[in-house]
Amino acid sequence: MRKLRTYARLHAELFAVSMRIEPGITLMMIAGMVFGAFTFALTAVGVKVTVDAMADRDTTMAIIGGAVAAAAYALDWVIGALTGVMTKMLIDKAGHTGIEPVVMRSAAGVPEVDHLEHTEFLDRVTALRGQSWAVIWGFTLAVRAIAQLLRLILAVVLLGSVSPWLLLMFPCVALQLWLDGRGQARERRADLALAEDKRIQAHLFDLCISGSAGKEIRATGAGPELIERHDAAAERVRSTRLRGQLSGGIWRAAGWVVFAIGYTVSIGFVAAQVGRGEATAGDVMMAATIGALLRDVVGQAVSTATNASGTVRVLEPFLWLREYASEHQDTEARTPAPTRLDRGISLRHLTYTYRGTDTPAVDDVSVDIPAGSVVAVVGEYGSGKSTLMKLLAKLHRPVSGSIQVDGTDLAAIDTAQWRQAMSAAFQDFGRYETSFAEAITIGDLERGGHDALDAAVAAANAEGLREKLPDGDRTQLGTKFGGVELSEGQWQKVALARSCMRAEPLLFLLDEPTASLDAPSEQAVFDSYMARAKQIASATGSITVIVSHRFSTVAGADLILVMKHGRLIESGGHEELLAADGAYADLYEIHATSYS
Repeated sequence: MRKLRTYARLHAELFAVSMRIEPGITLMMIAGMVFGAFTFALTAVGVKVTVDAMADRDTTMAIIGGAVAAAAYALDWVIGALTGVMTKMLIDKAGHTGIEPVVMRSAAGVPEVDHLEHTEFLDRVTALRGQSWAVIWGFTLAVRAIAQLLRLILAVVLLGSVSPWLLLMFPCVALQLWLDGRGQARERRADLALAEDKRIQAHLFDLCISGSAGKEIRATGAGPELIERHDAAAERVRSTRLRGQLSGGIWRAAGWVVFAIGYTVSIGFVAAQVGRGEATAGDVMMAATIGALLRDVVGQAVSTATNASGTVRVLEPFLWLREYASEHQDTEARTPAPTRLDRGISLRHLTYTYRGTDTPAVDDVSVDIPAGSVVAVVGEYGSGKSTLMKLLAKLHRPVSGSIQVDGTDLAAIDTAQWRQAMSAAFQDFGRYETSFAEAITIGDLERGGHDALDAAVAAANAEGLREKLPDGDRTQLGTKFGGVELSEGQWQKVALARSCMRAEPLLFLLDEPTASLDAPSEQAVFDSYMARAKQIASATGSITVIVSHRFSTVAGADLILVMKHGRLIESGGHEELLAADGAYADLYEIHATSYS
């Protein structure tokens, strides 16, 4: 019952969406479907009137009855064709303009990014990808199901007026629908089971046609192995789908056998009644007409029910996605973000564990970061540095502990405002295949402007890249849309420039910002960033946090945090940590030796 109420509310919302986007088409489609149920009944009644009038030698009534039957039959086909066209128009427009944005907002509107790494979430997004139209289709099928139910009710009334024996076929129809639903459920489970293999198949295909991965694939000779794995995933998808379709087909076939038996037996009883002279010629013809049309009516009803049941494979992920997005909103984070930092940011027993693992990525970290400071976070791979950065950006929610911003828990600060008050360049930066200017100014859409773009490009030491572009700032980046492909280092410079679009961020996060740059470019970028960080800090008390494996670039930081296995094992200034002769000193010595 709870699920029925949920779907009823969903269809009411979809009706509102359809009315907002295409009110005229929506109302005409519904009216056509409902009116079509009565044209079906009028056809049978017209036939009965015609035959009875002919038996009574009433020519006028026979002509009227025949005209009604013919007109109703023709009108039923015309209305069916028109509602079909209107349904397609509504599905196409409302599905893409009304539903697809909801799916995108549900995926992108969750403040954290944990869900983007979970198969449970990704499986549902895979089921919805390119299927937004099917959500609106589910609504139109619900309307059609109501119209088909009305047809069946009218058929019950008319058949019951001829002989109660004809009503025996309706329990058979109900059983057929139930068996058909069981078959659809088998197919839905198969669709969900193959979602992961479909993602693997798509990923391997993308790798094989990728320009960036293509070099390594050819150099390593991994192509045949990737193709073999792609074929194996495709075979698993095919076999899983085939098993689901075969199982579902058996259930549906059983349902049709039940209906065929019920239909045959019911008509047989009526034939016997006619033989005893217990029905008029008009009753016989009406029963025959309804019997002839009933197959189409029941077939359409079954098809509608089957299709409506089939859309559950889209509606269920759609409902799940909306519920997930609603449950993971920061409804209690209403404290305005500060406009400046006076004391700084304090971490108190901060702990975070990724879903599906038992070992914390950040484990009981406590430290005070003074306002206006430049902080470097160092440590081996997998020590928790990047996770710490994401926690500061509210991209993960701590399992325990807290982050205090001038004494206020970060969890209570409005997430959107906090993001507007910070800027970041992450290790796995985005590659936006748009114009050079847009790929940078997306870092602060409200600011924009040519002067801001110039300042961001200069801060990232990306003037040389800009000068080489064939169409300057309007140059299309990336080959997907016929643009210019950039090297890894050039893409990173674009990302760095994007992070500099905000003039005075309170928190500036740089996660391996120069990992793809050569040594001279790296040094130039760090010199620029250090100078910029000091300048911003003097005005707003902002904090800059830098993650880097290259120790020569972080020696000038005010505070250095040394991470290992998710824990903070050392903190202090460069000279202080060298004098302590601990983990930082060892790492610095290894780094210096490798470079010398």
